[in-house]
Amino acid sequence: MARNLSEEEQLILATVKKFLEKEVVPVASELEHHNEYPTALVERMKEIGLFGANVPEPYGGQDLSYTIYAMIFEEISRVWMGLAGILGTHSVLCDVLARFGTEEQKERFLPMLARADKRGAICLSEPDAGTDLQAIRTTAERRGDYYYVNGSKMWITNGRRAEVMLLLVKTDKEAQPVYSGMSAFIAEKGEPGLTISRDIDKLGYKSLETCELLFEDFRVPARNLIGGREGEGFKHVMTGLESERINVAARGLGVARAAFEEAIKYAQQRRTFGKPICEHQSIQIKLADMATKIEAARLLVYAAAEKKDRGERCDLEAGMAKLFATETAQECALEAMRVFGGNGYAKDFPVERFYRDAPLLIIGGGTNELQRLVIARNLIKKYSIN
Repeated sequence: MARNLSEEEQLILATVKKFLEKEVVPVASELEHHNEYPTALVERMKEIGLFGANVPEPYGGQDLSYTIYAMIFEEISRVWMGLAGILGTHSVLCDVLARFGTEEQKERFLPMLARADKRGAICLSEPDAGTDLQAIRTTAERRGDYYYVNGSKMWITNGRRAEVMLLLVKTDKEAQPVYSGMSAFIAEKGEPGLTISRDIDKLGYKSLETCELLFEDFRVPARNLIGGREGEGFKHVMTGLESERINVAARGLGVARAAFEEAIKYAQQRRTFGKPICEHQSIQIKLADMATKIEAARLLVYAAAEKKDRGERCDLEAGMAKLFATETAQECALEAMRVFGGNGYAKDFPVERFYRDAPLLIIGGGTNELQRLVIARNLIKKYSIN
């Protein structure tokens, strides 16, 4: 642990672990292999209050610290990373709304989101704009009391089932710098003009939908402009992405742990040349490297979360945590497969699932190539000689 947890935090974490071990572990692989949406598990997550984890208490949430929030994502992803995805985008929407929404917006949306009466998605990426969000083309034009949205969004997790969306658009196409013409809205499904064109078939990250959305004069009430002012959307989204990178980093930590724990257990059971393979030096080196990198990743994740808890900017620390923890997940998943040998390639064991899930973490939440640029820019600023 990065710090001592309060009794309440220990109870919350224990409740999550019990739910995962009792209800998720027995069904995760089967549901994932069938690409089946885990409806019953989502209902249990509602009952536990996970969808309101980062919603302030006055609006019906648990108002958990980012540190315990990261621990929850780590534990969920250790069992099934896809289940964390159902919760992750919802929590980013809640974070942005709690920080930047008007009081009327908070009172209208946060209680229903905390109860998960309606679930959230974030609509940022587009077919030609993912990592570079300033390149988005989706626009919103105000006509009276409504904005009319035109364009498309891509890679939208929960895009089919979510009913409330954080939607980033351009409200001023001529603005310079470009980000100053971007606004964020709380968009609700139900108005005409929104088409979910397809679900994207993915390598891993199964059982939850990833969609392409098309907007043709899709109507959003002006009162749903987050913060009530145009031109603030890029700032809102980038602040929200700090929390997303912490939760993606925590997911990486969880996947890495799962791969390592499976590998070290199997290495003590599998025998070659008359002894358990954990007694072979080549396997011991793999296990030592995996465990060391997992511990380093854990410290980076918790350091970023604790800085966020103090109300400080943590884009440098969140970027480092996301970069290192997700690369560690990818490496540990591959090394676990090598420890398992042929069995690691078979669906009889969960290692192949970890191997398929890990690459998304390197790409999602801002590619790791971008993370390196973010880290470098912040380091130059931090150690400026001017």
